[in-house]
Amino acid sequence: MNDSRAWRQALTILGLTTVLRLVIGAVVPLFPDETYYWDWSRALQPGYFDHPGMIALLVKGGTLIFGSTPLGVRFFSILAGSAATLALALTARTIAGDAAGRLAVILFVVMPISAAGFILATPDAPMLCALAWTIWAVVHALLISAESDDEPGHSTERERPKTLLWWALAGLFIGCAMASKFTSVFVPAAIAIACLLHSRLQNRLGEPGPYLAVILASLVLAPVLYWNWQHDWVAFAFQFKHGLGDPKGGALGALNRELELIGGQIGLVSPILFYFIVRAIRRGLDPTPDGVRLVLSVIPIVCFCFFFYSATRKSVEANWPAIAWLPAVVLLASDPPVRERAKKWFNGGLVFAGTLSAIIYLHTITPILPLRADRDQVAKAWGWDQLGAVVDRNRGYITNRAAFNVGTLFVAAERYQDVSELAFHLADKPQVLSLNLMGRPNHYDLRPSFTDRAKPGDAILLVLDEEPSEPKEIRKLACCFRRIDQREMVALVRGDGVVTRKRLWFLREWTGDWPLRTQPFP
Repeated sequence: MNDSRAWRQALTILGLTTVLRLVIGAVVPLFPDETYYWDWSRALQPGYFDHPGMIALLVKGGTLIFGSTPLGVRFFSILAGSAATLALALTARTIAGDAAGRLAVILFVVMPISAAGFILATPDAPMLCALAWTIWAVVHALLISAESDDEPGHSTERERPKTLLWWALAGLFIGCAMASKFTSVFVPAAIAIACLLHSRLQNRLGEPGPYLAVILASLVLAPVLYWNWQHDWVAFAFQFKHGLGDPKGGALGALNRELELIGGQIGLVSPILFYFIVRAIRRGLDPTPDGVRLVLSVIPIVCFCFFFYSATRKSVEANWPAIAWLPAVVLLASDPPVRERAKKWFNGGLVFAGTLSAIIYLHTITPILPLRADRDQVAKAWGWDQLGAVVDRNRGYITNRAAFNVGTLFVAAERYQDVSELAFHLADKPQVLSLNLMGRPNHYDLRPSFTDRAKPGDAILLVLDEEPSEPKEIRKLACCFRRIDQREMVALVRGDGVVTRKRLWFLREWTGDWPLRTQPFP
């Protein structure tokens, strides 16, 4: 079970893949959601419209070190991914030895969901990191309690300080996870369910440790709750509607969403490893004296039950159930296939997953897949620097010509993705306004709007999607400005492909009126 060489190999693999992700994270432009979180970090708060504030805190820390650069925005998210991998390796090592820890590292770094996901600055990175360490702490607490139960004439009082320490750590980590993303709550809920299902684990619910964990987690989450209370629980309401809104598409639509959910998970884990992970989860349900493997199996089952239900109502994004794969990796690493045929398939699955991840890395750096730029999700990060340069040039031209006679010139866009990318790529990184005339609500709705900041006579340089006819936003705003001029069209390109096209509009001499979001189009 003890093999120091295997553990050194695990740490070496972890270190090398961390360096690889840092290099890729430094050279690949930021995606719109990442610049959105960067814009959050310029005004740190415990909570935001979409998520709690942990990701903004990580981005702020990185930009203080490396500036407002892709590496600065992503730095601590990449380290969080490596820390999550280390926690899973330590957990597997605790259960089954050094070789299991090495296998946990290999499993997690080759899976596309972590190989690609742990480069991006998203709330998933701090959430998965904190949850991985939560699992580590809970496993230690349960194993110590089980060893204490098995000792003849054991003293619960003697072991209580040790278990309390591990439960306290678990509470702090789960609090950090929920301060990153609310779906983290499925982990403590699943642990409680697992304890009810196992006769010896039921004793844990009579001990103070789990309740200490709940108290500490609540204290960590308190600032997020307080912020939401101040803002009418807006983040909770948004997430509830986002995942459990009114059903659409009837039975056929629900079936299609379920198939998309399953297909997305197979793609993010890789097909062969998906089979072995599902197998490991099922094997974890077999009874064991300490109940640790049951806990690790119930967590993914609870998560998937929720998201399968959510898919009957709304589309589930592929990364949402990522929580489930953390304990599943520990289960598979600590109980790999032993039969020769199964081992060959398993090793082939590792190679296949690693190949998929390598292709993703290469395509992220330079387009190698035969995808049209406007259909390529990776390409959405490109071209924003070109747009920023054109907007800066137009701003200078307008403000330096007295003939335009503008008061204050604001830069704005309709969609929050465009707003945050413009804010990041404009030379002076101003506060770009989000008009939100038609799009989904977002955090910019909670900030001062154009009508709060402008006075009659002011102007807007507005960036919209290029359309064959006059955009609906312009039709809505026609009543509010005395003159509206169409300006340059900018193509956002990656390599030789056009990702999308944007059009600049110059709206001047604001009248003081403003359309409502619910106002019909003229």
